[in-house]
Amino acid sequence: MNQEMSCCIIGNTTRTLPFGFDESNDYCIKLKQLLQEQILFLIKTLGVSHFISGVDLGVGQYAAEIILDLKKDYPQVILECVSYCEKQAQNWSVAQRERYFSIIAQSDRETLLQRSYSKDCRKKRREYMVAQSQYILAVWNGRPGNARNFLSLARKLGRSVIVINPDTLEVSSEAVRES
Repeated sequence: MNQEMSCCIIGNTTRTLPFGFDESNDYCIKLKQLLQEQILFLIKTLGVSHFISGVDLGVGQYAAEIILDLKKDYPQVILECVSYCEKQAQNWSVAQRERYFSIIAQSDRETLLQRSYSKDCRKKRREYMVAQSQYILAVWNGRPGNARNFLSLARKLGRSVIVINPDTLEVSSEAVRES
């Protein structure tokens, strides 16, 4: 029996993306297209069936919604949503929270890492997501931040990494191998 292949998806939050919260922006539309293309590559070519998202504003939610849509054609695909604490979305707008909870409600698995916030809860989520994954799909512009920390850990653990640069929309990969 084959081991379930998994991929966590990480990336910039909306406040650090070049288009901010404007999802009608051509750059945002193209970024979502690239995310879908890479997710399809992971499913069709690399045999990934388990995707993990932190469901953060921006890339985490874009990817989760793409995966939920793809489940219509790829019912074997599983979406796991990982929350670092119960109040992850507490300070978001009503619309942002509704989107977050809608994604989680439609997911196949919800993983809550701890009940209350702590200084290291995001680090714990990062470690969990990378540890569960053979592949990392990252939207990252090369600057310091959460995505950089994810990728540093992924590289340390020898994970295969696909990076989409949100500034240039270029895709690069490191050690991507077929299963």
